[in-house]
Amino acid sequence: MSPRADVAWLEAQYNNRARVPGHAAYLQRWADDSARVRREQACHLDLAYGSGVSETLDVFPAARPGAPVLVYLHGGWWRALDKSDGSWLAPAFTAAGAMVVVPNYALCPAVGIEDITLQMARALAWVWRHAAQYGGDASRIVVAGHSAGGHLAAMLACCRWPELAPDLPAGLLRGAVSISGVFDLEPLRHVPFLQVDLRLTPASVRRLSPARFAAPAGPLHALVGGIESEEFLRQNQLIQQRWGVQSVPVCEALPGADHFSVLDSLAQPPGRAHWSVLELLGLD
Repeated sequence: MSPRADVAWLEAQYNNRARVPGHAAYLQRWADDSARVRREQACHLDLAYGSGVSETLDVFPAARPGAPVLVYLHGGWWRALDKSDGSWLAPAFTAAGAMVVVPNYALCPAVGIEDITLQMARALAWVWRHAAQYGGDASRIVVAGHSAGGHLAAMLACCRWPELAPDLPAGLLRGAVSISGVFDLEPLRHVPFLQVDLRLTPASVRRLSPARFAAPAGPLHALVGGIESEEFLRQNQLIQQRWGVQSVPVCEALPGADHFSVLDSLAQPPGRAHWSVLELLGLD
């Protein structure tokens, strides 16, 4: 954790809504555009990957069979937002030839981050087992996530899949893209507006901080907005420092992007995040 990590400083570093006055317009645009996509594009909504009420996912099928699969994980500090806010990202990737899956997860404080991580692992297992039904190739699955979803993407990159279920291959994921992810959760334990819901302990920080794990095979692409806080920039660099360039071959700050506008780079074909995903999907 930064030596300047007093509570007020950390609050300012991690409170992205306070840092970006126009954040509400982004959230509304994501919701509106997502509703339009679900009306206009072929999709299969609220498919169950588990028995919990939140354990559903949306599938945007590929135009042709045998397509690589992108699984997108939404952000919101593990305590806000919903899969319905992520549909707007699907068209750019289905148009490029991919199948897109957007799973939901339960939110803190009703559950903990560890529960959410296991939910996303089960969602990925469902995708591997069912991708072919929707035109997807289970041997080419890539996960991408934003903010809390970026953390979850890194956690999934470390998953020992056969221990989750014996039918799952060790190399279930072809790669992961983390956008504005957090990889060491220790600072969040000292941020009151988050800790009230996250309820992190020193033990849970150790279990849930990818930067404290041995490097997976990768690759993980770590991207962050260039005008995000010092802590988000540090977190993005940290994962490459801890895992090495072989596991994290891409570690970049995108010029002019804040914590919300950085997602435009994922949705728009000229964007750096978009091309990172296409590269891992094999569609570049």
